[in-house]
Amino acid sequence: MRRKVILLGPLPPPFGGVSIYMSALFGYLKGHGVRMWALLGDRRAGDASVRFVNHRRLGIIPALLREGSGARILDTTHFHLEYPHKILLPIWLALKIMLGFKWHKMILDGSLPARYPGFSRVQRLLFRLGVGAVDEFIVVSEELRRWLRDDIRVEQNVTVIPCLLAIPERTLNVALPAATEKSLAAYLCRSKRVCSIGVFIPSYGFEHVAEAVERIRRETREDIGLVLLDGTFARDEDYRAGVLRGRDWITVLENVPNTDVYQILKRSDVFVRAFGHESYGISRVEAIWCGLPVVATTAGETRGMLTYDDGDHAALMRQLTRALYDPPVEDVRAWAELYRREADENLHALVRALHLEQESSNMDGQDERRSESTG
Repeated sequence: MRRKVILLGPLPPPFGGVSIYMSALFGYLKGHGVRMWALLGDRRAGDASVRFVNHRRLGIIPALLREGSGARILDTTHFHLEYPHKILLPIWLALKIMLGFKWHKMILDGSLPARYPGFSRVQRLLFRLGVGAVDEFIVVSEELRRWLRDDIRVEQNVTVIPCLLAIPERTLNVALPAATEKSLAAYLCRSKRVCSIGVFIPSYGFEHVAEAVERIRRETREDIGLVLLDGTFARDEDYRAGVLRGRDWITVLENVPNTDVYQILKRSDVFVRAFGHESYGISRVEAIWCGLPVVATTAGETRGMLTYDDGDHAALMRQLTRALYDPPVEDVRAWAELYRREADENLHALVRALHLEQESSNMDGQDERRSESTG
């Protein structure tokens, strides 16, 4: 008998990359008997196939005891390996032995290889115990695969599946709520518009983007607007105040649903992703799907984008100027089509990894219908 499949991770809000990815994946798989255990998210949704698990109060214990026996669990949480927790990880490992579930650990955190040398002795011990108990690794980049194989020397199967899934056509054409339209009014009136996504901590580079836009405004004397879409899952208040101080041409929107993000992207001229530890970078590709030139750091996905090294502010300004005044329109269209094909391939690869192959024919039909709707 086929094992039950459970997706373990966050749902939005807040609108971080992992929660958005898990929401999209669950949307594709939930009609095929897949359950979702959500650590975060909107409990008002009322979906019977979603179970909310309060991991901070050890809610994973009753969830596993009730539904975990013999299951396949695709785990995208951060407290088992990426930030190994001294209580949650041992409980997880003990229950894995007792219940016999299969642990498919998906690593989406591109900063893990850089952070690992700074782990304490206890963290390293916990990490090694966790790594040894994983049944299969799924990682979102070749760099993570090489690190696990060459540096950590894992012996289990490591599959690379980028965290990019197709956007259902209907979500690309949802009208913005009136309140969001009102909040965007000043931004939409600017002669040129730049959009960036992240949170107000230094590693996401909002300050660098703001400084680049400010210099271009000064040099061109053009009224360029900047909208910062804040995921709110982390915040440095002093950093936020510094980014916004004296810049009334910046608009900030918090916890914007993905359906609304697409509409904001489609009404912008450029998308900038200044995060220095990107493992893949879903928002970069989504911007290309919305027809925008993308300026991004060399971390993560970069094909079809105007790139610069993290911290090279002069290069960021050059690439942003090019994107605003000499955008590679035809290249964007070609890359958008290639990414659509890859997104469908990623979904089928996850189906195989979770042993849901018998459902793949149904998904092929979904792909055909999606192609017909976009043709």
